[in-house]
Amino acid sequence: MNKTTDSSPLSGTRGTALHRQIFLVLREEIARDVYTSGALPNEEALCERFGVSRITVRRALADLAALGVVERRHGRGTFVLDGPSNTRLPPNLNLIDSLRKAAFETVVQVLDVEQTVPPPDVARLLQLAPGTQAVHALRLRSNHKGEPAMVTDAWVLASVGEKVTQSELMQKPLYEILMDQGIAFGRVVQEISATVGDPHRARLLNTEVGAPLLRMVRLMHDLDECPVLHLTIHMAADRASILMEIAGADVNTLAAGQVVLDAPMAAP
Repeated sequence: MNKTTDSSPLSGTRGTALHRQIFLVLREEIARDVYTSGALPNEEALCERFGVSRITVRRALADLAALGVVERRHGRGTFVLDGPSNTRLPPNLNLIDSLRKAAFETVVQVLDVEQTVPPPDVARLLQLAPGTQAVHALRLRSNHKGEPAMVTDAWVLASVGEKVTQSELMQKPLYEILMDQGIAFGRVVQEISATVGDPHRARLLNTEVGAPLLRMVRLMHDLDECPVLHLTIHMAADRASILMEIAGADVNTLAAGQVVLDAPMAAP
Protein backbone atom coordinates (compact mmCIF):
# COMPACT_ATOMS: atom_id res chain seq x y z
CA MET A 1 0.00 0.00 0.00
CA ASN A 2 1.25 3.47 -0.86
CA LYS A 3 1.28 6.04 1.89
CA THR A 4 0.02 9.55 1.31
CA THR A 5 0.50 12.63 3.44
CA ASP A 6 -3.17 13.60 3.48
CA SER A 7 -5.23 11.88 6.15
CA SER A 8 -7.63 14.70 7.01
CA PRO A 9 -11.38 14.03 6.91
CA LEU A 10 -13.24 15.69 4.09
CA SER A 11 -15.60 18.60 4.52
CA GLY A 12 -19.26 18.12 3.71
CA THR A 13 -19.96 21.85 3.67
CA ARG A 14 -17.91 23.00 0.67
CA GLY A 15 -20.53 22.43 -2.00
CA THR A 16 -18.97 19.28 -3.49
CA ALA A 17 -20.28 15.81 -2.62
CA LEU A 18 -17.93 13.71 -0.49
CA HIS A 19 -17.56 10.95 -3.07
CA ARG A 20 -16.71 13.60 -5.67
CA GLN A 21 -14.01 15.06 -3.43
CA ILE A 22 -12.45 11.61 -3.04
CA PHE A 23 -12.69 11.05 -6.79
CA LEU A 24 -10.85 14.32 -7.51
CA VAL A 25 -8.09 13.62 -4.98
CA LEU A 26 -7.48 10.07 -6.19
CA ARG A 27 -7.59 11.03 -9.85
CA GLU A 28 -4.97 13.73 -9.27
CA GLU A 29 -2.76 11.28 -7.36
CA ILE A 30 -3.10 8.69 -10.12
CA ALA A 31 -2.03 11.33 -12.67
CA ARG A 32 1.08 11.99 -10.54
CA ASP A 33 1.94 8.26 -10.40
CA VAL A 34 1.57 8.19 -6.61
CA TYR A 35 0.47 4.55 -6.74
CA THR A 36 3.63 3.08 -8.19
CA SER A 37 2.57 -0.47 -7.28
CA GLY A 38 -0.47 -0.09 -9.51
CA ALA A 39 -2.90 -0.79 -6.68
CA LEU A 40 -4.96 1.77 -4.80
CA PRO A 41 -5.33 1.42 -1.02
CA ASN A 42 -8.18 -0.89 -0.03
CA GLU A 43 -11.61 0.46 0.85
CA GLU A 44 -11.00 0.27 4.59
CA ALA A 45 -7.82 2.34 4.30
CA LEU A 46 -9.58 4.92 2.12
CA CYS A 47 -12.47 5.15 4.61
CA GLU A 48 -9.99 5.83 7.40
CA ARG A 49 -8.00 8.32 5.36
CA PHE A 50 -10.98 10.43 4.26
CA GLY A 51 -13.22 9.87 7.29
CA VAL A 52 -16.16 8.61 5.25
CA SER A 53 -18.32 5.52 4.93
CA ARG A 54 -17.55 2.56 2.70
CA ILE A 55 -20.45 3.37 0.37
CA THR A 56 -18.98 6.84 -0.24
CA VAL A 57 -15.60 5.34 -1.10
CA ARG A 58 -17.23 2.83 -3.43
CA ARG A 59 -19.04 5.60 -5.30
CA ALA A 60 -15.74 7.42 -5.83
CA LEU A 61 -14.01 4.26 -7.05
CA ALA A 62 -16.93 3.48 -9.36
CA ASP A 63 -16.60 6.95 -10.90
CA LEU A 64 -12.87 6.37 -11.45
CA ALA A 65 -13.64 3.04 -13.09
CA ALA A 66 -16.28 4.66 -15.32
CA LEU A 67 -13.65 7.21 -16.38
CA GLY A 68 -11.36 4.36 -17.40
CA VAL A 69 -8.44 5.17 -15.11
CA VAL A 70 -8.86 2.23 -12.72
CA GLU A 71 -10.20 -1.30 -12.81
CA ARG A 72 -12.18 -2.86 -9.96
CA ARG A 73 -11.27 -6.54 -9.53
CA HIS A 74 -13.64 -8.47 -7.34
CA GLY A 75 -11.92 -9.77 -4.24
CA ARG A 76 -8.56 -8.28 -5.23
CA GLY A 77 -8.95 -4.48 -5.10
CA THR A 78 -8.71 -1.48 -7.39
CA PHE A 79 -5.88 -1.15 -9.90
CA VAL A 80 -4.63 1.75 -11.99
CA LEU A 81 -4.98 1.15 -15.72
CA ASP A 82 -2.10 1.99 -18.02
CA GLY A 83 -2.60 5.27 -19.83
CA PRO A 84 -0.63 7.87 -21.72
CA SER A 85 2.65 8.75 -20.06
CA ASN A 86 2.61 11.95 -18.03
CA THR A 87 6.24 12.60 -18.93
CA ARG A 88 6.50 15.86 -20.83
CA LEU A 89 9.42 17.38 -22.65
CA PRO A 90 10.55 20.88 -21.65
CA PRO A 91 8.69 23.59 -23.60
CA ASN A 92 11.68 25.07 -25.48
CA LEU A 93 9.26 27.37 -27.29
CA ASN A 94 9.03 31.13 -27.41
CA LEU A 95 5.64 32.76 -26.92
CA ILE A 96 4.77 33.02 -30.61
CA ASP A 97 5.80 29.39 -31.17
CA SER A 98 3.58 28.30 -28.27
CA LEU A 99 0.65 30.25 -29.73
CA ARG A 100 1.26 28.64 -33.11
CA LYS A 101 1.41 25.19 -31.50
CA ALA A 102 -1.87 25.75 -29.61
CA ALA A 103 -3.57 26.88 -32.83
CA PHE A 104 -2.27 23.85 -34.74
CA GLU A 105 -3.37 21.36 -32.09
CA THR A 106 -6.91 22.71 -31.68
CA VAL A 107 -9.99 23.53 -33.72
CA VAL A 108 -11.46 26.98 -33.17
CA GLN A 109 -15.11 27.96 -32.82
CA VAL A 110 -15.69 31.72 -32.91
CA LEU A 111 -18.48 32.43 -30.45
CA ASP A 112 -18.66 36.21 -30.67
CA VAL A 113 -16.87 39.20 -32.20
CA GLU A 114 -18.01 42.73 -31.49
CA GLN A 115 -16.76 46.24 -30.82
CA THR A 116 -17.87 47.34 -27.38
CA VAL A 117 -16.71 48.94 -24.14
CA PRO A 118 -14.52 46.52 -22.16
CA PRO A 119 -14.90 45.85 -18.43
CA PRO A 120 -13.16 48.47 -16.24
CA ASP A 121 -10.25 46.17 -15.27
CA VAL A 122 -9.52 45.35 -18.92
CA ALA A 123 -9.83 49.01 -19.95
CA ARG A 124 -7.38 50.00 -17.21
CA LEU A 125 -4.77 47.48 -18.34
CA LEU A 126 -5.20 48.50 -21.99
CA GLN A 127 -4.85 52.14 -20.87
CA LEU A 128 -8.19 53.12 -22.40
CA ALA A 129 -10.18 56.17 -21.38
CA PRO A 130 -13.60 55.46 -19.82
CA GLY A 131 -16.19 54.61 -22.46
CA THR A 132 -13.60 53.83 -25.17
CA GLN A 133 -14.51 50.80 -27.24
CA ALA A 134 -12.28 47.84 -28.12
CA VAL A 135 -12.71 44.72 -30.24
CA HIS A 136 -13.90 41.73 -28.22
CA ALA A 137 -13.42 38.17 -29.53
CA LEU A 138 -14.68 35.11 -27.65
CA ARG A 139 -13.53 31.71 -28.92
CA LEU A 140 -13.68 28.06 -27.92
CA ARG A 141 -10.77 25.81 -28.85
CA SER A 142 -11.27 22.03 -28.88
CA ASN A 143 -8.88 19.19 -29.59
CA HIS A 144 -9.24 17.21 -32.79
CA LYS A 145 -11.48 14.70 -30.99
CA GLY A 146 -13.97 17.50 -30.38
CA GLU A 147 -13.24 17.75 -26.64
CA PRO A 148 -13.26 21.36 -25.30
CA ALA A 149 -9.75 22.53 -24.44
CA MET A 150 -9.94 26.24 -23.65
CA VAL A 151 -12.10 29.34 -23.78
CA THR A 152 -10.21 32.42 -24.95
CA ASP A 153 -11.56 35.90 -24.24
CA ALA A 154 -9.60 38.58 -26.11
CA TRP A 155 -9.76 42.38 -26.15
CA VAL A 156 -7.86 44.27 -28.85
CA LEU A 157 -7.38 48.01 -29.27
CA ALA A 158 -9.86 49.27 -31.86
CA SER A 159 -7.02 51.03 -33.69
CA VAL A 160 -5.45 47.69 -34.60
CA GLY A 161 -8.51 45.45 -34.46
CA GLU A 162 -10.40 46.44 -37.61
CA LYS A 163 -9.44 43.16 -39.31
CA VAL A 164 -10.34 41.02 -36.31
CA THR A 165 -13.56 39.58 -37.71
CA GLN A 166 -15.35 36.26 -37.37
CA SER A 167 -14.35 35.15 -40.86
CA GLU A 168 -10.70 36.07 -40.30
CA LEU A 169 -10.59 34.32 -36.92
CA MET A 170 -11.89 31.15 -38.55
CA GLN A 171 -8.93 31.26 -40.94
CA LYS A 172 -6.03 32.21 -38.68
CA PRO A 173 -5.17 32.85 -35.00
CA LEU A 174 -5.62 36.30 -33.52
CA TYR A 175 -1.91 36.92 -33.06
CA GLU A 176 -1.32 36.27 -36.79
CA ILE A 177 -4.05 38.73 -37.77
CA LEU A 178 -2.34 41.40 -35.68
CA MET A 179 1.15 40.53 -36.95
CA ASP A 180 -0.13 40.76 -40.54
CA GLN A 181 -1.02 44.38 -39.76
CA GLY A 182 2.56 45.10 -38.72
CA ILE A 183 2.19 44.61 -34.97
CA ALA A 184 5.44 43.32 -33.45
CA PHE A 185 4.92 41.98 -29.96
CA GLY A 186 7.26 43.03 -27.19
CA ARG A 187 6.82 42.73 -23.44
CA VAL A 188 4.21 40.33 -22.06
CA VAL A 189 2.73 40.40 -18.55
CA GLN A 190 1.16 37.11 -17.59
CA GLU A 191 -0.84 36.00 -14.56
CA ILE A 192 -1.84 32.41 -13.77
CA SER A 193 -4.47 31.71 -11.14
CA ALA A 194 -7.29 29.35 -10.21
CA THR A 195 -11.01 29.97 -10.39
CA VAL A 196 -14.22 27.98 -10.64
CA GLY A 197 -16.50 27.43 -13.59
CA ASP A 198 -19.58 29.61 -13.82
CA PRO A 199 -22.57 28.15 -15.73
CA HIS A 200 -21.46 29.67 -19.04
CA ARG A 201 -17.83 28.49 -18.96
CA ALA A 202 -18.79 25.14 -17.45
CA ARG A 203 -21.12 24.51 -20.39
CA LEU A 204 -18.48 25.51 -22.94
CA LEU A 205 -15.76 23.39 -21.33
CA ASN A 206 -18.11 20.47 -20.63
CA THR A 207 -17.38 20.46 -16.92
CA GLU A 208 -19.36 20.96 -13.72
CA VAL A 209 -20.47 24.33 -12.42
CA GLY A 210 -18.05 25.15 -9.61
CA ALA A 211 -15.36 22.81 -10.95
CA PRO A 212 -11.80 24.19 -10.74
CA LEU A 213 -10.48 26.04 -13.77
CA LEU A 214 -7.03 27.32 -14.66
CA ARG A 215 -7.07 30.98 -15.66
CA MET A 216 -4.27 32.67 -17.54
CA VAL A 217 -4.42 36.41 -18.15
CA ARG A 218 -1.95 37.74 -20.70
CA LEU A 219 -1.31 41.41 -21.49
CA MET A 220 0.73 41.82 -24.67
CA HIS A 221 2.52 45.04 -25.64
CA ASP A 222 4.04 46.22 -28.89
CA LEU A 223 7.67 47.25 -29.23
CA ASP A 224 6.77 50.78 -28.13
CA GLU A 225 5.52 49.41 -24.78
CA CYS A 226 1.88 50.12 -25.67
CA PRO A 227 -0.60 47.41 -24.61
CA VAL A 228 -2.45 46.06 -27.64
CA LEU A 229 -4.00 42.77 -26.57
CA HIS A 230 -5.61 41.54 -23.34
CA LEU A 231 -6.25 37.80 -23.38
CA THR A 232 -7.92 35.61 -20.75
CA ILE A 233 -7.78 31.83 -21.18
CA HIS A 234 -9.85 29.42 -19.09
CA MET A 235 -9.06 25.69 -19.07
CA ALA A 236 -10.47 22.77 -17.10
CA ALA A 237 -7.92 22.10 -14.38
CA ASP A 238 -8.14 18.32 -14.80
CA ARG A 239 -7.41 18.47 -18.53
CA ALA A 240 -4.70 21.10 -18.82
CA SER A 241 -1.42 22.30 -17.39
CA ILE A 242 0.82 25.29 -18.05
CA LEU A 243 4.52 24.74 -18.79
CA MET A 244 7.08 27.51 -18.45
CA GLU A 245 10.79 27.58 -19.14
CA ILE A 246 12.96 30.23 -17.46
CA ALA A 247 16.38 31.11 -18.81
CA GLY A 248 19.21 31.02 -16.30
CA ALA A 249 19.82 34.73 -16.78
CA ASP A 250 16.25 35.44 -15.69
CA VAL A 251 16.17 33.33 -12.53
CA ASN A 252 16.73 36.34 -10.28
CA THR A 253 14.33 38.62 -12.13
CA LEU A 254 10.56 39.00 -12.24
CA ALA A 255 10.60 36.95 -15.45
CA ALA A 256 10.93 33.94 -13.17
CA GLY A 257 7.53 34.76 -11.69
CA GLN A 258 6.23 36.18 -8.45
CA VAL A 259 3.57 34.95 -6.05
CA VAL A 260 0.99 37.66 -5.34
CA LEU A 261 -1.46 36.89 -2.53
CA ASP A 262 -5.03 38.17 -2.58
CA ALA A 263 -4.34 40.78 -5.23
CA PRO A 264 -5.75 41.46 -8.72
CA MET A 265 -3.47 41.57 -11.73
CA ALA A 266 -1.18 44.52 -11.26
CA ALA A 267 -0.89 47.24 -13.85
CA PRO A 268 2.32 46.89 -15.88
